[in-house]
This record gives sequence, structure tokens and C-alpha cells, in this order.
Amino acid sequence: MSYSEGSIRKMLPKHVAHDIFVATTNFKWLVPKMDEFVYNDGSIKDLMSLTGTLPVNFNDATYNIPVCLWLEDSYPQTPPLCYIRPTQDMMVVRGNYTSSNGEVELPYLEDWKNGECDLVSLLQVMQVAFGDCPPVCMQPPAEPGHSSCRLQCQRQAEVLSREDGSSYLSLPRDDGPPFFQEYETNC
Repeated sequence: MSYSEGSIRKMLPKHVAHDIFVATTNFKWLVPKMDEFVYNDGSIKDLMSLTGTLPVNFNDATYNIPVCLWLEDSYPQTPPLCYIRPTQDMMVVRGNYTSSNGEVELPYLEDWKNGECDLVSLLQVMQVAFGDCPPVCMQPPAEPGHSSCRLQCQRQAEVLSREDGSSYLSLPRDDGPPFFQEYETNC
């Protein structure tokens, strides 16, 4: 469920509602929503989020990266919990700024300081970082009978590039270390 500025102001402290209003004014494809957030320990809590797409420039083209920024009750003393939310046609690409589960990992979040950091600045940093290293790519077309492999790749694969410009997926082994290049495959 999305909310109007007035309803957000009633639900949240003034400064948090103002941050959300400024962010959604500057990033029109983000919508405030109250939704259930599931923590790693399995606990669930209703949190306000900004959900939608973030326009990112990469190789002279603009791409809309699906994101979700969760605001805990401790915001702005603590940073938002930021995730990439790929569509079913996309997969998360683990990289410098994203984990394999889609969590955004930026120095800006690690060095978050209340009063100095805000949602608009965070979103601008995400645009620059994702322009350098996009956090998603399109899913390779599914081959008949390989749908379970497709889901496995979505969770664990890392897209890498060869010197000749071609791309390939690298899958980690069950015991931790990645396969050597001779065991990697072009998906």
C-alpha cells in the first residue's frame, strides 16, 4: 500500500516524513510503502520502505534498477536497509556494491552519520555506484528442463567478463571455493 505525503506525516516523525517526501520528489519512481520486512533471524516487522526504480546511467544508456530502501524505527540514527529487487526477468549480480542476496553494500551506508547523511544523498551515491557496476542483468533464457538450474544461478552465480568481451557465469562449489575457469560455463 502506498501513502500520500499527509498520511506519511501522521505515521512517522516529522524529520523522517520530510526525508521521504524530499526523496520521492527527487526520485519520482520511488513510492513509500508500509510492508513486512523479514530479518535474517526470521523475525518480521512492519517497516516503511521506498520501493521502485532508480534510473542509472551505464554505457551511455539509462537503466531502471529496482530497489527497496527499508527504514527501521531507528532511522535516521541508523542507515536504511537497502536491497536490489530484481524482476523475474532479472538476476542480481554480486559485485562491489551488492551481495548475492541483493543487499546494497556501500561505504556511504557503513559510514552513515545522523545529521550528515540522508535518503537523497544515498540514492545519488547508489546511482553513481550502480553506473560503475550494475547490480542486475537480464536472466538468460530458460532452456526446457533446466528451470531448477536457473533458480540456482539466480542465487549463487556471478557474471564475469573475459578479455575478449564475452561474459560467463561462475558458480561456487558447495565446499566454498569457486570452480576453476575450465569448469565455468557460458549460460
